[in-house]
Amino acid sequence: MKSAVLCIGAFFIDREDDKRLLHNYWSNVTNRYTTHFDQPSALKLFTCLLDTSPPDTAQRHEMLQAGLDLLDQGLTVFDANLCLVAWNEPFLKLLDFPKELAQVGTPFERFIRHNAERGEYGPGDHEAQIAERVAAAANFAPHITERQRPNGKVLLLRGEPLANKGFVTLYTDITEQRYIENLTEHQNIQLDERVRRRTAQLENANANLTRANSENSRIAAALRRSEERLRLINDTIPILIGYVDHNEVYQYANKGYSDWYGHPEGSVTGRGVRDVIGDHVYGQVRENVRKALSGQQVTYEYQMQRQGQNVFARSTLVPETLPEGDTLGFFVFSHETTEQKRMEAALVQAQKMEAIGQLTGGLAHDFNNLLTVVIGNLAALQDHRPDDAEVNEFVEPALQSARRGVQLIRRLLTFSRQQPLEPQAVDIGRLIGGLSKLVRRSLPESIAISTDLASASIHALVDPGQLESALLNFALNARDAMPDGGRLHIAAHPVELSAEAGTFDVAPGRYAMIEVGDNGTGMDAATLARVYEPFFTTKRFGLGSGLGLSMAYGFVKQSGGGLSIQSQPGQGTTVLMVLPLTTAEPEQDQPSEDAALAHGGELVLLVEDEPNVRRVVCQQLIDLGYPVIEAENGAQALEMIEQIPDIAIVVSDVIMPGAINGRQLAEQTLLHHPRMRIVLMSGYADEVDEEGASALPILTKPFVRQDMARALQRANKGKS
Repeated sequence: MKSAVLCIGAFFIDREDDKRLLHNYWSNVTNRYTTHFDQPSALKLFTCLLDTSPPDTAQRHEMLQAGLDLLDQGLTVFDANLCLVAWNEPFLKLLDFPKELAQVGTPFERFIRHNAERGEYGPGDHEAQIAERVAAAANFAPHITERQRPNGKVLLLRGEPLANKGFVTLYTDITEQRYIENLTEHQNIQLDERVRRRTAQLENANANLTRANSENSRIAAALRRSEERLRLINDTIPILIGYVDHNEVYQYANKGYSDWYGHPEGSVTGRGVRDVIGDHVYGQVRENVRKALSGQQVTYEYQMQRQGQNVFARSTLVPETLPEGDTLGFFVFSHETTEQKRMEAALVQAQKMEAIGQLTGGLAHDFNNLLTVVIGNLAALQDHRPDDAEVNEFVEPALQSARRGVQLIRRLLTFSRQQPLEPQAVDIGRLIGGLSKLVRRSLPESIAISTDLASASIHALVDPGQLESALLNFALNARDAMPDGGRLHIAAHPVELSAEAGTFDVAPGRYAMIEVGDNGTGMDAATLARVYEPFFTTKRFGLGSGLGLSMAYGFVKQSGGGLSIQSQPGQGTTVLMVLPLTTAEPEQDQPSEDAALAHGGELVLLVEDEPNVRRVVCQQLIDLGYPVIEAENGAQALEMIEQIPDIAIVVSDVIMPGAINGRQLAEQTLLHHPRMRIVLMSGYADEVDEEGASALPILTKPFVRQDMARALQRANKGKS
């Protein structure tokens, strides 16, 4: 390449080394500061500088200056003496230097002084400011400086040393760039702040969401627990709960509802009402379902077969109605009433028993009065005609029938619980023998009866009437367990209980064992466990009160004995009863019919409202040797006692019309006449056990003359 001459301002470079140095400089500037240069203009300049066919020198100078003036940056070149060598127009404009300074050879110090004098460097000593900057430039060190002018412009100064201690400096206006950078930084700060605030908001929202999720989880868990508790409650309460929609389809049913109709839990939902409850029950409730779907609340009862038994239930249908009046469906609330029905039936039976007892008691009083007249007259006739066989042929059967009437009344009173317990030594074999005849008449011919009684008589201390009632109850239960016929066996024998005593809950010892067995349907374990419960029965409603076995059990335990029932389904039932053994009571010496009392001949006041009874009793007293005066009621008797001091004995009925009954008469008489002897007569069994009656002899109607004699004898002993 030929030597080229480069003219910068008024300074010319004609050495090849200098040209190469300037070329390298510009290449470095171009490569490192493309953001501050117009690269195409610089390339044109370089092309011009390196052109091997240069034009004339003046033209080259003009071209170079024109190229430098096209740069966006200002440019200056100072030599080793810090004198201006080259510059361009943007330099003057950027720093507001007058054109007069732009001369080749202008000292660097003049530019600095110009700036200092116009306040470019701020307040202070101008000379010091100038000296400081000139000294720094004389070091010819590379430097980059950023300076803000008083007019607000921001300039970037880049200085690079030259080989001959000169240096070239570029001046770039970065005001807009700094503005953009500041704006960007400000915006970034604002953005960061917004991001921070937004992040804080998001974090707060996320925390709130987390808390909300936690709360939702807690609420969901609480709802699940609540639903589980509600389900548990619904499934365990003894109420059948269901919901049926308007299409008669179940949308809900609790466990009890499913179990009631024999369906697996959860299998009722989605099925129709008829399909679930069956045609038999649906036929009973269909009209009520229709009413419920029309918006009417209804309550009804129905019965069905369940596990082979009739069961009863009461249901209430509660419709679910919209405000517009449309019915969506209805709720079903049901509960079993089988036990309630049984209790009601048992209560009715107990009320019947109470009514029968009251009626029987009243009838017994009147009937005993009638029997008193009948037996008294027949006995008197027999006494007056003892050797008349023709008379006795008719009188004796009549007396026996009348005495059987007395026993019948006592059994009625025992059955109705109006007869008090009268434990005594009972010959068990004789009692069963007599009872078997009554049982035979009470059982159908399809049931065979057999007995097995001990050869030697055995006695137990027990109320014979209660024992007969208990055995009769066992026999009737056996009859009900053999609807198609069978065999009833009754046995009695003495036993010695040791280890077996625990079975009957009695102390070890000797007992009379009575066995009542049948080969009927028997009982399962569940039924056997409840046989002694009051009002428990397996019979149809109206056929049993459920009190028979429980009352028999109570009577046996009260008598010092025990019960044991053995039974299996299809193999029959055996009732074993044990009662404490006792010895037979010795026969008491009865006074002779004509034996005179210690105070025979004493005046007796007879108080009886029934004329026929009064006549018979009066005759008995006369036959015993007593003079008798009569009174119809208590008031009349009190007057006679006060007016007739010779009255020594008062024989009075307990039940009498008027304000004073027999007991009140006795109390008032003894109050004023404590030595008076009193005998009471009663045809009503409850009167015997009334408070205060134990001190006075009670003569139970009907009675004969000998019974009257014994009662008067007891009265005399009480006053002796």
